[in-house]
Amino acid sequence: MGSEHPFDRLRELCARLRSPEGCPWDREQTLESLRAYIVEEAYEVVDAITAGKPEALAEELGDLLFQVIFVAQLAEERGWFDVVKVCELIHAKMVARHPHVFGDVRVASAQEVVQNWEKIKKNEKKRGALGGVPESLPALLKTLRITEKAAALGFDWEKPEDVLTKVREEVEELAQVVGRSKDERDEAKLREELGDVLFSIANVARHLRVDPEAALQAANRKFAQRFAAMEALASARGWSLDGCTMEQLEALWQQAKAQTDP
Repeated sequence: MGSEHPFDRLRELCARLRSPEGCPWDREQTLESLRAYIVEEAYEVVDAITAGKPEALAEELGDLLFQVIFVAQLAEERGWFDVVKVCELIHAKMVARHPHVFGDVRVASAQEVVQNWEKIKKNEKKRGALGGVPESLPALLKTLRITEKAAALGFDWEKPEDVLTKVREEVEELAQVVGRSKDERDEAKLREELGDVLFSIANVARHLRVDPEAALQAANRKFAQRFAAMEALASARGWSLDGCTMEQLEALWQQAKAQTDP
């Protein structure tokens, strides 16, 4: 490994791991087997950002970068492309999609940048406006990306209050289905109406410039923290949660909220 640049050294390391003298596990990997690792490493980067820990973020970005270079190594072995080609492609794409930086286009806001970006992408790929949204994205994030693309082309509510009105309409439609007796309830319709509610709520988040995935993750953490405090309170009294009455559970929950809320 004579190269001095860290990127080149990492590239050489991936090639070594895949060589006959390298690692048996790494040699067994395929593009298909690496999919889960790529997703996992991306989420660990997000976790490090959320935690606000620079050292952890640097480490997790390294893990993700390794996956990129390792996948490019497998592609190179198949005669498809190498990581240099990957760098060249993304460089050219970013220059083309920033004509307000590298060309003579003028923009007045970040929103105009997004609108131009979507138009350029549409012309590049010759596909529908919603093309390019990965099928495997988490549902809330996928809703955010879909509605961003639609909004960039002018298909959007004017203000958050309008979307909240839509949420109320969707909740009422869901309530009508839920209100039917179980024998009369259409489960497919129930799923459809629930999906409409969730979609509308994610759209509200976009209008409020809130990442719905991050907001829900924060709500998950808050609930888990309160529930752990609730368990501790019950244990201190010699109670088991599954043996408590609803009144006792509610009292424990309120006490846990008082302890954990700032």
